[in-house]
Amino acid sequence: MSNPPRSSLVVENYSRKFMDEGVIKYHCHWFKDEPIGEDKIQELMQWRDHLYSLGLIGVYDNGIGFGNISIRLDESLEFVVSGTQTGHLPHLKPEHYTRVTEFNLTENSLACRGPIKASSESLTHAAIYSFQSNIKAIIHIHQAEFWQRLLFNVPTTRPEVPYGTPQMAAEMFRLFEQENLSDRKILVMAGHEDGVLTFGESLTEAGEVLFQYWKR
Repeated sequence: MSNPPRSSLVVENYSRKFMDEGVIKYHCHWFKDEPIGEDKIQELMQWRDHLYSLGLIGVYDNGIGFGNISIRLDESLEFVVSGTQTGHLPHLKPEHYTRVTEFNLTENSLACRGPIKASSESLTHAAIYSFQSNIKAIIHIHQAEFWQRLLFNVPTTRPEVPYGTPQMAAEMFRLFEQENLSDRKILVMAGHEDGVLTFGESLTEAGEVLFQYWKR
């Protein structure tokens, strides 16, 4: 993927620790820009707010947000994802979404363009989009009982693999190759407590997969 052009809109190039031991760092190159047009993300916004209303995206009592949602842009590897630190908001506006324009799974880095930064969780979305071009939407939710019920009953990442790391990206590929993830379209992250992810050729399909398992 090509690099976004540099301009006066480039406001920050930063890295931060997201593992306590500080071994792996997530690097985000943020190019501050105008929000993406609401007409392009209207369905994304509706789905995100619906998931929040169900408690599947939100914030824990300690203030840490959970869950996010994304869609691929056209036939590219670019995608729009709900921004970092938005889990506490009941309703997101276009300024709460950002466009990931480039990523490097090995280096645990990405570039995003928009009014808000992308979180490290976006790299797992990137891994899935890069594996299959027909995947157009991804939903990542948290729910403790649902997570426990699905654990090792659907494709499940290894417990020792933390979320938002290069190792987790590799786990996505392993699940596609060894655990029929392409057909199941749902996975549990054993090393990311409460985390469940679904995907599909549309947000509707990703949501249908989620609620089919939810009702069982």
